[in-house]
Amino acid sequence: MNWTAQIDGYCERLSPAFWAEPINAVTNAAFLLAALAAFLHARRIGQARGPVLVLCLLLAAIGLGSFAFHTFAIRWAALADVAPIQLFSLVALGAGVHRFTGAHWPRTALLVPVVLALLIAATWGFAQVAPPALRGALGYAPAFLSLWAFAVLLAVQRSLLARTMAAAALVFTLSLTARTLDLPFCDAIPLGTHWLWHLLNAVTLALVIRVLAGQGAVMRLR
Repeated sequence: MNWTAQIDGYCERLSPAFWAEPINAVTNAAFLLAALAAFLHARRIGQARGPVLVLCLLLAAIGLGSFAFHTFAIRWAALADVAPIQLFSLVALGAGVHRFTGAHWPRTALLVPVVLALLIAATWGFAQVAPPALRGALGYAPAFLSLWAFAVLLAVQRSLLARTMAAAALVFTLSLTARTLDLPFCDAIPLGTHWLWHLLNAVTLALVIRVLAGQGAVMRLR
């Protein structure tokens, strides 16, 4: 595989130049600001450790990796973009299963693969009927489904964190919509809508960390 092959998959990019996507590149600062805000909140409630700290670091890594991808726009930069996102999703899923169900870590280790399998199966099922315009977003379907599932679970538990998780799920829905519409609306919106994905996704991930930190504080008081 040629790791230096150019990738052009966004409206804003019209050439292989480093600054061909200035808005897509600069808006990655939102991830860094979100990581800082999430860390400061977690530290304030005594939760800036364990999976919450790892998620804060991964959130910052998402911003750096995405900046590399939207500037260099080559294959190794695409990996630097995708890897932190996937790691964040896995760590958040594990922490969520552990903290929202109250399962001990050994049981969580058994539950997470089952939950992942269900999410992947649901994504595969949706892929069979999804129109072509939505297929680019299918990679994020497990995250979409897990966010809404956690929001419902917290609501059923009458948790004070349910609204924050629902807000995260709603913002992610808008974020995923912005990402999906980028290429189809190039003619109407030459700047594209991918930059909105960055801004809204940064808010989503900061809210997820906030909920996990809050649930950790609740578990500590029990």
